[in-house]
Amino acid sequence: MRAPDGGARTRAAVRPALSQPEFIALCAMLTATVAFSIDGMLPALPQIAAELTPDAPNRAQLILTSFVLGMGLGTFFTGPLSDALGRKPVVVGGAAVYIAGAALAWAAPSLETMLAARVLQGLGAAGPRVVAMALIRDLYSGPRMAQILSFVLMVFSLVPALAPTLGAAIMALTGWRGIFAAFLVFSAVSVTWLALRQPETLPPERRRPLRAADLARALAEVWGHSTTRLSTLVQTLVFGMLFVTLSSTQQVFDVTFGRGEHFHLWFGGIALVAASASLLNARLVIRLGMRAIVRTMLAVQIAISALVALAFLADLPAGPAFALYVFWVTSLFFMTGLTVGNLNALALEPMGHVAGLAASVVASLSTVGSLVLAVPVGLMFDGTPVPMALAIAAYGVLAFALTLRIRRPGEVDTPAQSRT
Repeated sequence: MRAPDGGARTRAAVRPALSQPEFIALCAMLTATVAFSIDGMLPALPQIAAELTPDAPNRAQLILTSFVLGMGLGTFFTGPLSDALGRKPVVVGGAAVYIAGAALAWAAPSLETMLAARVLQGLGAAGPRVVAMALIRDLYSGPRMAQILSFVLMVFSLVPALAPTLGAAIMALTGWRGIFAAFLVFSAVSVTWLALRQPETLPPERRRPLRAADLARALAEVWGHSTTRLSTLVQTLVFGMLFVTLSSTQQVFDVTFGRGEHFHLWFGGIALVAASASLLNARLVIRLGMRAIVRTMLAVQIAISALVALAFLADLPAGPAFALYVFWVTSLFFMTGLTVGNLNALALEPMGHVAGLAASVVASLSTVGSLVLAVPVGLMFDGTPVPMALAIAAYGVLAFALTLRIRRPGEVDTPAQSRT
């Protein structure tokens, strides 16, 4: 197989020793570390709140967002580090940090210790998250790479559906601390699998030294190009909408509707339905264009979120209110699947000359920035979804306005040319 730069001999020298199904399963497991670490925690939040922060149960949401904060910060460095040191050392090092964080969280006597441990876990999880994609990029190109990615993401999309149920089962057997032991085992198995079975895919002659100046230049280029900057800001707002939902949805099921016992089943069903969004986007994006899909989904979400806020302010009866809430959360996850990939593509399109560094910068900025939007809203939970709905509608309006200004390379600033 020929590498994009013509380096067929180098690419052939690092062909995977694994069969394709095993390689796909390994990459899916590495990428699933993040989803398992977030969604697997959801059923445990009430018990953790009762034990570690009984006077302020809303603060238990920070267990999710602190992990995302660590992951966002780690993402800025793991890509460049893997380009300089090789893929396997960064995954192994990241797993070691993640396992240390899981062990600290398992033993945490206070919420403050728990939050520090979760930041540490997030920093470590950035390794598998970023490097799994780099492994695929090293070994495959063109349609074959797209095929491998599709299979990996297909497996990965099942994790948010299964993780809450798995977390609930572990918690029923061992209590909430057992979930962190499961994280530790999951990471240890995946990194041992990688270490024993997968050869290094980035030989020394293809590595690039890590320089602070390169990171600073990539950050300046990302922020200096209007298309990349605007797309990153919109992606930040979309992630903010997602994390607002993830932070509070377990409390809504439990406190608002009294359905906390079966939350993991409802969440799994929502995640399964929403997983189809990526497949739908793949079918529509060529015909309709990236920006048109993003704008349409944002407009729909603004309308639904406003309807939810009005319905709960008007004290809608419990049955219809619950049905509306489930539909709304599904639509939010569905919107994420139809927008984030397109926004990421728009952000990176002008950055081909620094693609790897730019990808790390965009992912890091949008992840960390989204927490600034999500955390205050989560802490405002008042027993209803109204604060969530109002915030998401407001973020949607701002994101929609910003998408109207996004231009692809070579376009002039005219409405007629912004339809795709």
